[in-house]
Amino acid sequence: MDVGDLRALNRLRLLREVHDGGASRTRSQLTRDLELARGTTSVLVAGLVEDELLQEKPAGEHARGRPTQIPGPHPRGPLALAADLREDSWTIAACELGGGSTVLAASGHDGTPAALNDLGAALRAHLGPRVVGVGLSASGPVREDGLLDISHLGWREVPVAEALDLGGVPLRIGNDARLAGLAEARRGHLRGVSVGLHLHVDFDPGGTLLIGGTPLTGAGGTAGEFGHMPLTGGDDPCPCGARGCLSLAVGRNALLRHLGLPAGRGRGRHEAERIIEAAAGGEPEAVKAVESNAGALGKGIGALINALDPAAVTLSGLGVALTGDTLQRACHGALMAMRRDRPPPILPSALGDRGPLVGAMESVFDAFLTREGVEFWRATRPKNEM
Repeated sequence: MDVGDLRALNRLRLLREVHDGGASRTRSQLTRDLELARGTTSVLVAGLVEDELLQEKPAGEHARGRPTQIPGPHPRGPLALAADLREDSWTIAACELGGGSTVLAASGHDGTPAALNDLGAALRAHLGPRVVGVGLSASGPVREDGLLDISHLGWREVPVAEALDLGGVPLRIGNDARLAGLAEARRGHLRGVSVGLHLHVDFDPGGTLLIGGTPLTGAGGTAGEFGHMPLTGGDDPCPCGARGCLSLAVGRNALLRHLGLPAGRGRGRHEAERIIEAAAGGEPEAVKAVESNAGALGKGIGALINALDPAAVTLSGLGVALTGDTLQRACHGALMAMRRDRPPPILPSALGDRGPLVGAMESVFDAFLTREGVEFWRATRPKNEM
């Protein structure tokens, strides 16, 4: 490796540490963590400031002597646009190195693929020279060729990139549960976990298995459809085409069905929230609905633990509200005897409902924080703020 290659490698290592650390560590801490000479770090930071990738600010508190500096995102630095497309609505945020984000737009939609056209128009309105890519979290399996299925909305092989029409802007599309798991591995309870299992529950459940913080994608890019496995012993038909799916018993749709309310087609988010609130207040029928949901999810998690042997399990979305004694008991009862003495912890997400949006951001910066991505920025970076 020549001097130029080594400098480029260390530049990337430093940018990655700033990003993954939430732009919270001082220059001296980064020097120590990366095992660099102090002079090397100074030269690297100076170059990254000149390239408008980083800016240093004084730490809030420091000892006597020269003020301690914290490298963070440059005010004219790269931005990722992240979008979270749910069954009934979408949100767009602008995200900077270090993970800071600002919501730019949000809207409901009618549950048809036309929602992608409206989302594309909103994204195009926020494109600019600082945007290095768009990350999209979608509430269904996304194949490697970019086709999206959302079975309970009736979406089948929808060409996402074509509908969004973003031109040559790099686009990263991922399943919401997988991206929520990626976010948890980068900024939540699965950080540093060797084998992690993440489940995201919205209208129905999905998930991902992460090895060393990397989600497993499968041969065609659609691994993690745990909501479409027969983990609870039922045999009813599912809109996906299979029978006895976990999604028939877990998620907002299942809550609504339990109380005889209309479900499917992205309807009923607020009604499901009211059921959860009513259960917390002790309303008997709401309690039964939530307990049934939590019990089925716990049983499913137990089966997945038996099969996948994770060191930790995290839950996001509606899964946070379902985390409790009922879920834990059902999970314990589903475990093999050899696993009951030391079961993996089941933890609510550290990111709340932001996981899919954060994961979409990470997918963009994963592509940008490469030698090719950074060199392209250095050669073409904008001269004026977006």
